Amino acid sequence: MSHDTSTINTGATPAASGAKQNKPWQVIVASLVGTSIEFYDFYIYATAASLVFPILFFPSADPITALLSSFAVFGVAFIARPFGSILFGHFGDRIGRKGTLVGTLLVMGIATFLIGCLPTAANADGSINTNMTVLAPALLVLLRFCQGLGLGGEWSGAALLATENAPANKRAIYGTFPQLGAPIGFILGNLLFVLLNYTLTEEQFLTWGWRLPFLVSAVLVIIGLWVRIQLTETPAFQKVVREDHVVKAPLVEVFRKSWRAIILGTFVMLATYVLFYMMTSFMLTFGSTPTTDQAAATAAEAGTAFDAATHVGGLGYPKTDFLLMLIVAVVFFGIFTLVSGPLAEKFGRRKMLLSVTALIFIFAFVMTPLLGLGHTGVQTQLIIGMALMGLTFGPMGAVLPEYFPANTRYTGSAIAYNLSSVLGAGIAPTVFVALWSAGDGSPFWVGVYLAGAALLTFVALLFSKETKHNDYTNESVAA
Repeated sequence: MSHDTSTINTGATPAASGAKQNKPWQVIVASLVGTSIEFYDFYIYATAASLVFPILFFPSADPITALLSSFAVFGVAFIARPFGSILFGHFGDRIGRKGTLVGTLLVMGIATFLIGCLPTAANADGSINTNMTVLAPALLVLLRFCQGLGLGGEWSGAALLATENAPANKRAIYGTFPQLGAPIGFILGNLLFVLLNYTLTEEQFLTWGWRLPFLVSAVLVIIGLWVRIQLTETPAFQKVVREDHVVKAPLVEVFRKSWRAIILGTFVMLATYVLFYMMTSFMLTFGSTPTTDQAAATAAEAGTAFDAATHVGGLGYPKTDFLLMLIVAVVFFGIFTLVSGPLAEKFGRRKMLLSVTALIFIFAFVMTPLLGLGHTGVQTQLIIGMALMGLTFGPMGAVLPEYFPANTRYTGSAIAYNLSSVLGAGIAPTVFVALWSAGDGSPFWVGVYLAGAALLTFVALLFSKETKHNDYTNESVAA
């Protein structure tokens, strides 16, 4: 792979060879804490998009329409993420990883806090705030865009922080720690939602309780900022500065020199995104939607008309019960994320990911029969899906950065990661709901969609090279 030769001196003080280095515990904690907070912020929105926002921000006589509107706003962040990758990637490759990561955390944290302060288009009792029916959703869209902007630059910076500080032959292991932020953030955010659901009445939850997870994020952001400010710059970026190889325009250079790596990285990550948002956003909606029999019984009890032909049935679990089932499954996500690092070091990134992607393809067709086996089958489906998620997501912290040279690594890995988020996650929740509705309540076609994504990822991996032996210490970005 050819590397950049168009460089500048930024005026930064070159790091001496004996410069202070980050301790392993500092690297692990900073990459883990930061991404845990970022993903906590992101996933509390995902949960609210399923449980709260359709009612409060998109009041509609048709629940499916309201749900689709809520998930459409959910997708706005994925549109924003490539812009975040360009913006923060530029600064990450120009001024360094450390300062840029402070910026991503601030953008994401402030936007999340402000979502908790928004007025709503409807009240808990179903009454409409007529002067807010346009403004409230518009403000939600704006803040959701800002959330995506921050996360667009967060992941790649955290991955570089971990892997560029990693000892030899341990990049994949260190790279799993920022990845571990995803299950930790999910568990923290959703445990808080479960706690609120159990301690508050539905009216209290819809009136003010849903705001608390967003407001609490301010405390977590302060903690994350304190940890990151203690760090020194990564050795790889210090070397780039010392050798005057900082590029003038990282975006231009990465597309000129590494366009093939961007395409491959985008599709290598595709199945991971589709799998995760199927297992979280969609399954939460599907699992907590009443069955046709339950909906008919509720309508009969209320004395209202019920049209079975228009009702799209789910599994019928209470929302908090299904959230707990998801949280149990996400524990396996975390465990297998950690397991994936040593496996990727032993067998190589490419061989391992090819095997896991093949298993995801098989799982796509097994999931529907499992969901028909009652509670045990549903929990088994969730655990298997999340275990596969850990195995495919864990190595990405090392794999995507390894596709790019040090002086465009932040920009390149961020763009690939976030372009994949647009293709694999931005539209997925909306497509899942549409396929579920078209399938008369069966998730079979949702599984087919996942299988298609796995096939595309498998092909991208076939065209990729093994990156395990890339040498960060002695690499020359001007070669």
